[in-house]
Amino acid sequence: MIHPDGICEGKIGDGTRVWAFAHVMPGAVLGQDCNVGEGAYIEDDVILGDRVTVKNRAQLFDGLRVGDDVFIGPGVVFCNDPSPRSRVPRTSAGPITVGAGASIGANATILPGVTIGQDAMVGAGCVVVRDVPPGATVIGNPARVVR
Repeated sequence: MIHPDGICEGKIGDGTRVWAFAHVMPGAVLGQDCNVGEGAYIEDDVILGDRVTVKNRAQLFDGLRVGDDVFIGPGVVFCNDPSPRSRVPRTSAGPITVGAGASIGANATILPGVTIGQDAMVGAGCVVVRDVPPGATVIGNPARVVR
């Protein structure tokens, strides 16, 4: 289901829903039964697994790989350039990987090259600057493991 005010140029799996004002770019690949909320943006080189929830206004930029059953909260941003400059080609710190079953709270910022482990929990508003171990819970700025 693509909302009439959504733009879906990428490949989406059966049962995936894209809501109003969301934009899925041509090279993006979304699995089955995903839900992309209002105003979300998914760039070309993004791959989502099955049953991924992308809440409103989340920004998923090139190089992101997301496993199955992941929750991405509203306003989450996945950065993809470690040295951003206007009118200078993007440099790469490698892909961001989010393991199956992970949850990322509202307004979290995930920096380039980070891996978030399977079933990890990233608290709301976190700035994730290093890898998050599988099953860990992180909070704060910079994010730190609390459980």
